[in-house]
Amino acid sequence: MADTVLHPQRTRRRRTPQPQRPRPGGPLRGLLRTARPKQWVKNVLVVAAPAAAGRLLTAGTLTELALVFTLFTACAAAVYLINDARDAEADRAHPVKRHRPVAAGQVPVPLAYAVGGALALLAPLLAARLTNPALALLLTAYLGMQLAYCVSLKHVLVVDLVVVTTGFLMRAAAGGLALGIPLSRWFLITTGFGALFMVSAKRYSEAVQMAGKAGATRALLTEYTTGYLRFVWQLAAGVAVLGYCLWALEEGGGVPHTGLLPWRQLSMVAFILAVLRYAVFADRGTAGEPEEVVLGDRALALIGLAWLAMYGLAVAHW
Repeated sequence: MADTVLHPQRTRRRRTPQPQRPRPGGPLRGLLRTARPKQWVKNVLVVAAPAAAGRLLTAGTLTELALVFTLFTACAAAVYLINDARDAEADRAHPVKRHRPVAAGQVPVPLAYAVGGALALLAPLLAARLTNPALALLLTAYLGMQLAYCVSLKHVLVVDLVVVTTGFLMRAAAGGLALGIPLSRWFLITTGFGALFMVSAKRYSEAVQMAGKAGATRALLTEYTTGYLRFVWQLAAGVAVLGYCLWALEEGGGVPHTGLLPWRQLSMVAFILAVLRYAVFADRGTAGEPEEVVLGDRALALIGLAWLAMYGLAVAHW
């Protein structure tokens, strides 16, 4: 009987992360999930420059912008696929990321690399053929920057914030490049620092929520201090507000308004209120996902609608 007793110390084996049982739906559904459909809302920024220039409703503009949106979405999906394929082993040991389709085994790693690589090649080529070389160069630069971020730049202090912010700025510039619209310096400053405000607020929220806990979701969160991240989002918010005010006071090429009220200048009030409202969530440490904050807060949504109405009236010269 003694020979048949199993001792726990003899049977204990070292466990290695294993892919989870694939979810129903197959690789195609897994590829779609890996492309992060919820993140596609960020690509709506391609309409920013045409809308600011009053070109949004001109003939052919919406068709052109739909194409730009699709091409940018393809580039972003390529980055997500390649990133998840590269990090599959590490993601399997993560309590949340292990549910990603590639880490869970729903999408084979070679398939993720192949589809991601194909999208990364096709998107700039289609942009050069269907739009113009400037947009193709922008998409190529976006892909190169984001892939470099996945490999190494996400581990470099401050540079990681700059790369993510630049991605938003590129989205905002893409629509203008596709339609040949000159980009105002104040538009670029407002967009860039507005994006930095949301990105640093997101990092700050993650740092606050992970305070005192082991295993931060981002390695750099152990390097940043909450005080520093608070300083960054407060500075970025101030510069974004200043840039927008100067943009609104610029009067669009020196042409005075002919409408009933100076809607462009009045829109500054709504913009500042929106920044102040978003800062409430940043200060609480609950601004983790910008799209969820913007779409989930009723007051912020109403302020956004008021801003759209005022800026629309300014563009229409009412």
